[in-house]
Amino acid sequence: MTLPYREQFKKMVIPEMKKEFGFKNDFTVPKITKVVINVGVGRLVAASKDSQELIGKISGVIAIITGQKPSLRPAKKSIASFKVREGMPVGLKVTLRGKRMEDFIYRFINLGLPRIRDFWGIPLKNIDEKGNLNYGIKEYNIFPEAEQIQNIPTFGLEITFVTNAKNREQAIRLYQLLGFPLWQKNQ
Repeated sequence: MTLPYREQFKKMVIPEMKKEFGFKNDFTVPKITKVVINVGVGRLVAASKDSQELIGKISGVIAIITGQKPSLRPAKKSIASFKVREGMPVGLKVTLRGKRMEDFIYRFINLGLPRIRDFWGIPLKNIDEKGNLNYGIKEYNIFPEAEQIQNIPTFGLEITFVTNAKNREQAIRLYQLLGFPLWQKNQ
Protein backbone atom coordinates (compact mmCIF):
# COMPACT_ATOMS: atom_id res chain seq x y z
CA MET A 1 0.00 0.00 0.00
CA THR A 2 1.30 3.43 -0.88
CA LEU A 3 1.55 6.25 1.61
CA PRO A 4 -0.77 9.27 1.56
CA TYR A 5 0.51 12.21 -0.47
CA ARG A 6 1.95 14.31 2.37
CA GLU A 7 3.82 11.44 4.05
CA GLN A 8 5.17 10.17 0.74
CA PHE A 9 6.30 13.67 -0.18
CA LYS A 10 8.19 14.14 3.10
CA LYS A 11 9.72 10.66 3.36
CA MET A 12 10.51 9.83 -0.28
CA VAL A 13 10.24 12.78 -2.65
CA ILE A 14 12.15 15.49 -0.75
CA PRO A 15 15.28 13.41 0.04
CA GLU A 16 15.42 11.87 -3.44
CA MET A 17 14.89 15.17 -5.29
CA LYS A 18 17.46 16.97 -3.10
CA LYS A 19 20.00 14.27 -3.87
CA GLU A 20 19.22 14.09 -7.60
CA PHE A 21 18.87 17.78 -8.48
CA GLY A 22 21.05 19.33 -5.75
CA PHE A 23 18.36 21.33 -3.96
CA LYS A 24 19.69 22.89 -0.75
CA ASN A 25 16.37 23.57 0.97
CA ASP A 26 13.26 21.40 1.39
CA PHE A 27 11.06 24.26 0.22
CA THR A 28 12.79 24.49 -3.18
CA VAL A 29 11.74 20.93 -4.06
CA PRO A 30 8.95 21.03 -6.69
CA LYS A 31 5.48 19.97 -5.63
CA ILE A 32 1.97 19.77 -7.00
CA THR A 33 0.32 23.11 -6.20
CA LYS A 34 -3.22 22.44 -7.44
CA VAL A 35 -5.42 20.05 -9.38
CA VAL A 36 -7.94 21.41 -11.89
CA ILE A 37 -10.83 19.21 -13.07
CA ASN A 38 -12.89 20.27 -16.09
CA VAL A 39 -16.04 18.71 -17.54
CA GLY A 40 -17.53 19.81 -20.84
CA VAL A 41 -21.33 19.66 -20.70
CA GLY A 42 -22.20 21.59 -23.87
CA ARG A 43 -23.08 18.51 -25.94
CA LEU A 44 -25.05 16.90 -23.11
CA VAL A 45 -26.99 20.10 -22.41
CA ALA A 46 -27.82 20.58 -26.11
CA ALA A 47 -29.23 17.02 -26.33
CA SER A 48 -31.17 17.23 -23.06
CA LYS A 49 -34.73 18.50 -22.64
CA ASP A 50 -34.19 19.71 -19.07
CA SER A 51 -30.66 21.10 -19.12
CA GLN A 52 -30.71 22.65 -15.62
CA GLU A 53 -31.61 19.33 -14.01
CA LEU A 54 -28.87 17.52 -15.95
CA ILE A 55 -26.27 20.14 -15.00
CA GLY A 56 -27.36 19.77 -11.36
CA LYS A 57 -26.91 15.98 -11.51
CA ILE A 58 -23.48 16.23 -13.18
CA SER A 59 -22.46 18.90 -10.66
CA GLY A 60 -23.51 16.54 -7.87
CA VAL A 61 -21.41 13.71 -9.31
CA ILE A 62 -18.35 15.95 -9.54
CA ALA A 63 -18.94 17.19 -6.00
CA ILE A 64 -19.00 13.57 -4.77
CA ILE A 65 -15.81 12.68 -6.68
CA THR A 66 -13.80 15.77 -5.69
CA GLY A 67 -15.37 16.78 -2.39
CA GLN A 68 -16.00 20.30 -3.68
CA LYS A 69 -18.87 21.88 -5.60
CA PRO A 70 -17.89 22.81 -9.19
CA SER A 71 -18.39 26.24 -10.71
CA LEU A 72 -20.44 26.65 -13.86
CA ARG A 73 -18.51 27.96 -16.87
CA PRO A 74 -20.58 29.90 -19.45
CA ALA A 75 -19.77 30.31 -23.13
CA LYS A 76 -17.80 33.49 -23.82
CA LYS A 77 -19.28 34.06 -27.27
CA SER A 78 -21.92 32.63 -29.58
CA ILE A 79 -20.92 30.06 -32.20
CA ALA A 80 -23.77 29.28 -34.60
CA SER A 81 -22.29 26.09 -36.09
CA PHE A 82 -22.08 24.52 -32.61
CA LYS A 83 -25.51 25.89 -31.56
CA VAL A 84 -23.91 27.72 -28.64
CA ARG A 85 -25.15 31.08 -27.41
CA GLU A 86 -23.22 33.53 -25.26
CA GLY A 87 -23.78 32.81 -21.57
CA MET A 88 -24.98 29.26 -22.18
CA PRO A 89 -23.44 26.76 -19.70
CA VAL A 90 -20.76 24.73 -21.49
CA GLY A 91 -18.62 23.36 -18.66
CA LEU A 92 -17.98 22.74 -14.99
CA LYS A 93 -14.68 23.40 -13.25
CA VAL A 94 -13.19 22.50 -9.87
CA THR A 95 -9.83 23.68 -8.52
CA LEU A 96 -8.51 21.59 -5.64
CA ARG A 97 -5.79 22.68 -3.22
CA GLY A 98 -4.54 21.49 0.15
CA LYS A 99 -6.11 18.46 1.82
CA ARG A 100 -8.79 17.92 -0.83
CA MET A 101 -6.09 17.94 -3.54
CA GLU A 102 -4.00 15.39 -1.62
CA ASP A 103 -7.00 13.12 -1.10
CA PHE A 104 -7.94 13.35 -4.79
CA ILE A 105 -4.38 12.55 -5.93
CA TYR A 106 -4.30 9.49 -3.66
CA ARG A 107 -7.69 8.24 -4.89
CA PHE A 108 -6.82 8.98 -8.54
CA ILE A 109 -3.57 6.98 -8.45
CA ASN A 110 -4.67 4.10 -6.23
CA LEU A 111 -8.38 3.70 -6.99
CA GLY A 112 -9.18 5.44 -10.27
CA LEU A 113 -6.35 4.57 -12.65
CA PRO A 114 -6.34 0.80 -11.93
CA ARG A 115 -10.02 0.67 -12.92
CA ILE A 116 -9.45 2.11 -16.41
CA ARG A 117 -9.88 -0.52 -19.08
CA ASP A 118 -6.71 -1.27 -21.12
CA PHE A 119 -4.65 1.15 -19.05
CA TRP A 120 -0.91 1.01 -19.82
CA GLY A 121 0.17 4.14 -18.00
CA ILE A 122 0.13 7.89 -18.46
CA PRO A 123 2.12 8.84 -21.58
CA LEU A 124 5.04 11.21 -21.00
CA LYS A 125 3.75 13.41 -23.84
CA ASN A 126 0.94 14.50 -21.46
CA ILE A 127 3.49 16.50 -19.43
CA ASP A 128 4.11 19.98 -20.87
CA GLU A 129 7.30 22.08 -20.71
CA LYS A 130 6.28 23.74 -17.44
CA GLY A 131 5.76 20.35 -15.81
CA ASN A 132 1.96 20.26 -15.76
CA LEU A 133 0.33 16.87 -16.32
CA ASN A 134 -2.90 16.76 -18.34
CA TYR A 135 -4.93 13.58 -18.44
CA GLY A 136 -8.38 12.92 -19.90
CA ILE A 137 -10.76 10.29 -18.62
CA LYS A 138 -13.55 9.06 -20.90
CA GLU A 139 -15.90 7.86 -18.17
CA TYR A 140 -16.43 9.38 -14.74
CA ASN A 141 -17.35 6.03 -13.16
CA ILE A 142 -13.74 4.89 -12.66
CA PHE A 143 -14.07 6.48 -9.23
CA PRO A 144 -15.74 4.14 -6.71
CA GLU A 145 -17.89 6.96 -5.27
CA ALA A 146 -19.63 7.46 -8.61
CA GLU A 147 -20.80 3.84 -9.02
CA GLN A 148 -24.01 4.38 -7.05
CA ILE A 149 -25.25 7.24 -9.22
CA GLN A 150 -27.81 6.26 -11.86
CA ASN A 151 -29.64 7.92 -14.78
CA ILE A 152 -26.85 10.24 -15.89
CA PRO A 153 -25.30 10.04 -19.34
CA THR A 154 -21.62 9.12 -19.33
CA PHE A 155 -19.30 12.11 -19.41
CA GLY A 156 -15.54 12.57 -19.34
CA LEU A 157 -13.18 14.55 -17.16
CA GLU A 158 -10.03 16.47 -17.97
CA ILE A 159 -7.63 16.56 -15.03
CA THR A 160 -4.63 18.90 -14.84
CA PHE A 161 -1.98 18.53 -12.15
CA VAL A 162 -0.16 21.88 -11.83
CA THR A 163 3.38 21.91 -10.40
CA ASN A 164 5.91 24.58 -9.56
CA ALA A 165 8.74 22.61 -11.20
CA LYS A 166 11.34 24.63 -13.13
CA ASN A 167 11.49 22.20 -16.06
CA ARG A 168 9.95 19.06 -17.50
CA GLU A 169 12.62 16.67 -16.18
CA GLN A 170 12.05 17.72 -12.56
CA ALA A 171 8.30 17.31 -13.02
CA ILE A 172 8.65 13.84 -14.55
CA ARG A 173 10.81 12.71 -11.62
CA LEU A 174 8.33 14.26 -9.16
CA TYR A 175 5.43 12.31 -10.71
CA GLN A 176 7.46 9.10 -10.69
CA LEU A 177 8.34 9.48 -7.01
CA LEU A 178 4.72 10.24 -6.11
CA GLY A 179 3.65 6.97 -7.74
CA PHE A 180 2.06 8.18 -10.98
CA PRO A 181 2.24 5.29 -13.48
CA LEU A 182 4.09 7.07 -16.30
CA TRP A 183 4.67 5.18 -19.53
CA GLN A 184 6.85 5.87 -22.55
CA LYS A 185 6.15 3.92 -25.75
CA ASN A 186 9.86 3.42 -26.54
CA GLN A 187 10.51 1.46 -23.35
